[in-house]
Amino acid sequence: MARYLFTSHDGFGLGHARRNAVIARALASVDPAAEVTLVTGIDVTPAWLTEATLSIVRQPPLVKLPVGGYRGVGRSFDDTIEDRRWAFLAAVERVRPDVVVVDRRPFGVGGELTEGLRRARQTGARIVLGLRDVLDDPDVVAEELSDPQWRLVPGLFDTILVYGSRRFCDHQREYGLPLEPIYCGWVVDASSESAVDPRLLVVAAGGGGDGDLVFRLAFETVERRQDWRAVLATGPYADLVGLRRRTASSPAKGRLSAVTDEPGLGPLFARAGAVLQMAGYNSTFEALAAGCRPILVPRRRPREQAIRASRLASLGLVDVIDEAATPADVSWLLDQPRRIHPERLETAGIALDGAHRTASVLAALAHRRQLEGLPEAVEVRR
Repeated sequence: MARYLFTSHDGFGLGHARRNAVIARALASVDPAAEVTLVTGIDVTPAWLTEATLSIVRQPPLVKLPVGGYRGVGRSFDDTIEDRRWAFLAAVERVRPDVVVVDRRPFGVGGELTEGLRRARQTGARIVLGLRDVLDDPDVVAEELSDPQWRLVPGLFDTILVYGSRRFCDHQREYGLPLEPIYCGWVVDASSESAVDPRLLVVAAGGGGDGDLVFRLAFETVERRQDWRAVLATGPYADLVGLRRRTASSPAKGRLSAVTDEPGLGPLFARAGAVLQMAGYNSTFEALAAGCRPILVPRRRPREQAIRASRLASLGLVDVIDEAATPADVSWLLDQPRRIHPERLETAGIALDGAHRTASVLAALAHRRQLEGLPEAVEVRR
């Protein structure tokens, strides 16, 4: 029986933990006897985090600031980092994982993973860094990689997995990673087929914390287009009070509804005649997997979403509008073809089986580790 430990810093929104959860679910089919533990700092419990097969370890949350950097919630940054350090170290000691998967930041926000990762290495664990398809502008990533801690990556991590493709974003050429990565394709929940409602607009903004612009565009577009109705997938961080107030006062209130805790947006996207959303990793590729050609309104800072949206647009798979877009712009796009055939994705090099492929790599690492034996752990005391 293999044991897997996933961790993510979760500074803003749900994307990192969501990606880990999707991979963890794929492990159940690749390695049915697997024990999977997720360490997360998100302070909500979305439906997809309640899988019976997952063990969840909570750590104090961090919030990413608009100007950069992070802050603790209800305590100082330093105290938060210290508590997160012990939470992760304790998880390593308890789980004694065969494989540790760290999403995006190899040592956490403030180095809080370093001691736990070293202890996991001492006990023979394989350590993996998982990176999304696009990180940020190369100059921004270069500054991040200049941190002395990144020099520790080759000696501590066994491999880097990129949840995308080299053709879409070559992490070696653009970012100069210290290890040659393995490209696994995009990590997406399996999408189910559904009858399409050609006049249903589905609106999504990730966790919802910065989705006001997208939701406003949706309201104004549906008010303009009386032949359409909209479902808002609000996310746990959306201003639900404000959205309810806006819905109640809208002339289109009979054609507006909201869902707040979908286990995954794939089934909702599969029914949509059109999708209006931000350009985060998870929801964008869930829309593509469901056969949608989404209308993207990417966040501009950090640049990750804008870069992803631009590259997908160049492949003819999405339409992109900016923050100055009007309901008239969205309305015009609603009248263009909004569904795409899976062959279009294949031709563009977008492989959506990344969860299964990643799970296969992790299971192989766990098997190799078990064949080589398990050193005894050294007790850690606080």
